[in-house]
Amino acid sequence: MDKPISEIVHLAHMPKVVMNQGAGGEAMQDFLSKHITSHFPKTGCEVSLDSMDDSAIVDDIVFTTDGHTVKPLFFPGGDMGMICAAGTVNDISVMGAKPLALSCAVILEEGLDTDIVDRIMGSFGRTAEGCGVPIVTGDTKVVESGAVDQLFMCTSAVGKRSEHLDHNIEVASQYRNFDSGWCTDDNVRPGDAIIASGYLGDHGVALLSFREGYGFDSEIKSDVAPLNRMIEKILKTGGITAMKDPTRGGMANTLNEWCSKSRVGMEIEYPRIPLREGVVSACDLLGIDPLSIGNEGKVMIACVPDMADEVVRTLRSTPEGRDAAVIGYAKEGAPRVILRTEVGGRRILEAPAGDPVPRIC
Repeated sequence: MDKPISEIVHLAHMPKVVMNQGAGGEAMQDFLSKHITSHFPKTGCEVSLDSMDDSAIVDDIVFTTDGHTVKPLFFPGGDMGMICAAGTVNDISVMGAKPLALSCAVILEEGLDTDIVDRIMGSFGRTAEGCGVPIVTGDTKVVESGAVDQLFMCTSAVGKRSEHLDHNIEVASQYRNFDSGWCTDDNVRPGDAIIASGYLGDHGVALLSFREGYGFDSEIKSDVAPLNRMIEKILKTGGITAMKDPTRGGMANTLNEWCSKSRVGMEIEYPRIPLREGVVSACDLLGIDPLSIGNEGKVMIACVPDMADEVVRTLRSTPEGRDAAVIGYAKEGAPRVILRTEVGGRRILEAPAGDPVPRIC
């Protein structure tokens, strides 16, 4: 039976899902709160879905899940398999936890070359083995040609409290009140130093350049890497109050989330931010902000200021953190990020509506 005209008109005017709603930033947060998490029952766990941290914590079990729609599957410096393992491990680690095990669900398009499957799964397995986190369960589905873009993956991980987290909190507590048991987004306080573990924007620019054929790929490679061992070292140093990997929406989104959840302001020195000349040039050419581009092998860190230099020294002793730098400080005031420019000017660094480079993770 044909639908009545009133129903057809209603369906035609219903809002549709758009790319920005899955790309991090404010558009995604708004979409999630209205159409996804609003339908879920509330929980009383220690760190719940409502907090929108990188992982949930239930009875000291740390749990995260991640969907991956990377395009293309292979790019300069990495591939989807590396991103799946590294990104999921990092989401556990930034909470102050030790990742214990990974899961892997794969959706394959009918007609996909099995050689591509072998290459991606091999990379996923090697990356997981390299960071010491086993793959213990999973699922595989095959759908008709055209239903997906070759291959999608969904990974999950579980972890437990790092043996070094209590020491880290004890060190932080020597300098100020620290009333949380984890390194969550709401722990930043005025005076905390803000640290970037290395060059930002590499992943998004490398993938976009390779995908669109801009030619920047010859000098810019993805930063994709598991960071669990680097994070373990800085927890041993101590004084960390919050950590987050700046994936979708980049550093701009991460810092604005911290400001909002912790109710603090921030002042960031643009010249101190590790940015490659090639990334800045590419972004200028494309009209996008390198601070809003996703990363896959970096972490933003807040720590008590007294320990900032020591944390940076520890980071620089690792391959993944050798370019780490203090880029600014949290402060009293409105929950926003103020960026001090190279010429001494000041501007507000807004949270992006979404990552300007879609499908990079």
